[in-house]
Amino acid sequence: MDVYYTYNYLSAGWMALQALPLLASPTLIITLLSPDVRDTTPLEAYLSRSLGFTLLTVAGLTLLLTGSIPLTTSISAAATATGVGMDPDDPTAPYAVPTLSLTLAYHATVGFYCWTQHAKAVDGGGGMVYLLAAIISGVLAAIGGWCVLFASSSGRISRKTGADKRTSGFPFKNVEADKKRAKVKRED
Repeated sequence: MDVYYTYNYLSAGWMALQALPLLASPTLIITLLSPDVRDTTPLEAYLSRSLGFTLLTVAGLTLLLTGSIPLTTSISAAATATGVGMDPDDPTAPYAVPTLSLTLAYHATVGFYCWTQHAKAVDGGGGMVYLLAAIISGVLAAIGGWCVLFASSSGRISRKTGADKRTSGFPFKNVEADKKRAKVKRED
């Protein structure tokens, strides 16, 4: 579960880091994007700051809806909480898996977009920024994918053997397990 919380905090941090330049200086962003130096129009400043506030809101919602920040009404309830599970019936974070899926889709989409922009960039300066953003978003998408695949079901690990109960023999057979089952059947 530590990977899950790490992913949530990294995801929110990356979105907040992307929001800071949009909020602090829309003029800087427009100057970097435009070939000629000019002042920003009111529409550009509005859209830049709106996107910054949107990224901060999504970052905050990611932390709240996944249970990384506990939403309890008392201090004692927060102190006795055993942690947040990814089980859909868990009352501490009922939106953990859907939020995880949405942030995974966001990071995968942004990573793909930045990779395509890096691939078509002619000059080296702008292409490297896109490459850095593609790498960071790609790593976050990979961690999110890992969490969706492996951290969203904790009750399927056998206490006796430690093996995953969801596995099957397809396309390979488990010959050793079949031998043990046949031996147990013969003894009965």
